[in-house]
Amino acid sequence: MPEERLTTRERAALLVLMAEARELTNAELRELAGFTLDGAHRRRLNDLGLVVSTRTGRAYVHDLTDEGAVRCQAELSAPRPPRAGYAGGALHVLLAGLRRHLESTGGTLGGLFTPDLGHRVETAYRALAPRSGDSVPLRALREHLDDVSADRLDRALTALADRPDVHLRSEADQKSLTDADRRAALVLGGSPRHTLVIEAAG
Repeated sequence: MPEERLTTRERAALLVLMAEARELTNAELRELAGFTLDGAHRRRLNDLGLVVSTRTGRAYVHDLTDEGAVRCQAELSAPRPPRAGYAGGALHVLLAGLRRHLESTGGTLGGLFTPDLGHRVETAYRALAPRSGDSVPLRALREHLDDVSADRLDRALTALADRPDVHLRSEADQKSLTDADRRAALVLGGSPRHTLVIEAAG
């Protein structure tokens, strides 16, 4: 284990960033895990090189570094912290069990976790849409997420379509569709959908 002892919040922040496998804002940290990474805790993880925090407007976005991933792996062997409480004690047992699994399979902690694909779709939509509520062609979305298989992306889009703010729509002007647009379509309810719309929050 590294000599620097981390607080419970600092350890928790590393593990949440590892499990989510993506950048997180403080608002997302609060929604997911019930806490934020700010003040002395943020500065300490930044100074130790375990987390990179980038200020975007008035908010911070936190990302786990390679050193942070190594530290997460080391946390699997850490002794149970004093006054861990019921939840902390249970987490310690779970992490120890995870360590035994990785040792027996030869796996790594980072290899277990992948970014939530639904969140990646939303992030791609925000990057491609001029404004929330605008239509983004599925062709453009698939090109943006070209590392994701068509089947996986179809499943993620189908799941997102259950939300009231997400709409998969057919192109009204069928003559404007290219062959690429038709190939990229997702069939829902028996009809091909060509565009994605995500309404603005609130």
